[in-house]
Amino acid sequence: MSNVTAFARDARAIEAPGIEALPLSDLYLSDMNPRQEADPEGIALLADSIAMIGLIQSLAGLRDPQGKVGIVAGGRRWRAIKLALERDPELVAHRPELAFVPVRLAPDEATARAWAAVENTAREDLHPADEIRAYGRMRDGGADVPTIARTFGATEAHVYRRLALAALPAPVLDALKAGEITLGVAKAFTVADDEALALSVLEQARGREMSEHRLKQLLQPEAINAAGDRRARFVGIDAYRAAGGRMTADLFADTALLQDGELLARLFAEKLTAEAATAAEGWKWVETVDASWIDYQTTAALGRVYPVEGELTEEQAERFDELAELAEADVLDEDGQAELDALQAILDGGFTDEQKAHAGIIAYVSNEGELRLHQGLVRPEDTAAAVEAGVMQENRHTIGSSAKDSKPKSPYSGALVEDMRAVRLHAVQAALLAKPELVLDLLAFGLSGESGNDRVFGIRPETARNCPSVTDGLDGDPRLADPERTGSGWLDDDERLLAFRTFIEKGKKHRNATITAGIARTLPYPGIRDGFFAAIEDMAGADPRKVWTPTAENFLSPA
Repeated sequence: MSNVTAFARDARAIEAPGIEALPLSDLYLSDMNPRQEADPEGIALLADSIAMIGLIQSLAGLRDPQGKVGIVAGGRRWRAIKLALERDPELVAHRPELAFVPVRLAPDEATARAWAAVENTAREDLHPADEIRAYGRMRDGGADVPTIARTFGATEAHVYRRLALAALPAPVLDALKAGEITLGVAKAFTVADDEALALSVLEQARGREMSEHRLKQLLQPEAINAAGDRRARFVGIDAYRAAGGRMTADLFADTALLQDGELLARLFAEKLTAEAATAAEGWKWVETVDASWIDYQTTAALGRVYPVEGELTEEQAERFDELAELAEADVLDEDGQAELDALQAILDGGFTDEQKAHAGIIAYVSNEGELRLHQGLVRPEDTAAAVEAGVMQENRHTIGSSAKDSKPKSPYSGALVEDMRAVRLHAVQAALLAKPELVLDLLAFGLSGESGNDRVFGIRPETARNCPSVTDGLDGDPRLADPERTGSGWLDDDERLLAFRTFIEKGKKHRNATITAGIARTLPYPGIRDGFFAAIEDMAGADPRKVWTPTAENFLSPA
């Protein structure tokens, strides 16, 4: 039988112990106290609380043969009192109980051990729902955050997090206290601005596993996530708010939910039109598209003029090679990168005024919220004039039968041509062995879907079926979508090169994320043997409940 049980059984037989006010110097931590170690930060916070509101609960101890008292319950309070007096010896002037500490004395060792067990096993942290309400009441009473933190022995950051939930509807906090929802679910309700809708969603969430993302969608179905919307990134939160746009801050996701979708769409169109007009200076025409890319059908009907490449001086070429090596080793500083970019701009060249007089641009905004320009496009009605002016070659994009027939016969045998191709390929592959960063860029480019329908390498990862027949309830990650369904279609060499350079400009972080998503999409669902798959599932921390919520439609409808 445990000491706690024995103490409870014999409690009526023990004479009620007395409380004595003892000098702090007569107290020490008893070996019976199971909490021999204490967090210094927690003790410091408790010392602040005791200094402010005094000692609310007495200590408990056992007198030893030398007349000293070993503290068996209340070791943290004993430490905090010592620290408070060390900080401010004059504290006893208005906290006299700290000079002579009230201690409940046990009549014998068995009782003292029982007290130590009861005090330290029955003690329970305040429930988050109770904390939220208690902190809220103190704030409503005029207390600031530092005062609340010192009173409860908590950090200010912790108090701020709890106070962020203090305005939640009472039924949400009741559900949290009852264990019907988690603290994470309760946090999701901070985005709600319609209490009736919030209570309706609460009924759906009680006792169910629902992702916070899904809850926020239900609580604000018309809201636009500013962090994930390319239009919001392009327009900017400040411009949206300056135009009178309404928004709700998501306190726990460091983002904002925009309420005025029509206003955002108008601001987006206006800014795109204005910036496209600025970029189109000198060009014959400019168009804008609302999509995050330009599809093949749009560019296939247009001709192209190409930038006139520049040349570097011998000194510039040597400097370019030097900077490129540093960049390859990832040790190029900011000034060096700016110099390399300037030299690259010279090599890339640009469009002449005569080219611009016959061509135009299409402007769009990428998924990252950045303005993109597709330059040098020639409309069918301008093609003849562009060819006559010498800025465009006729039939550059098509090879007709007459051109094929007029092509001179090669003086080399087919076998030799194939051998030379193999030699050229071997040379490029060998060079790539020393350029791992370029290989990774090319791999990511091929996986991204931005490279067109032609493969970059001799691999084409297949996207496994990762979308249920009924998509309702699925919080799908757009990065797992099949890139061939959303990619750029067929691109000519210049378009692919431009797309590749644009891809590289997005940086290594984007590249690595693209490789990760591209490889992840290929993971198939196993057949009969699924032990290895289950191990990957465990290592990745995967949980279907994080991305899918059962509904009547998706759970009962599929055949």
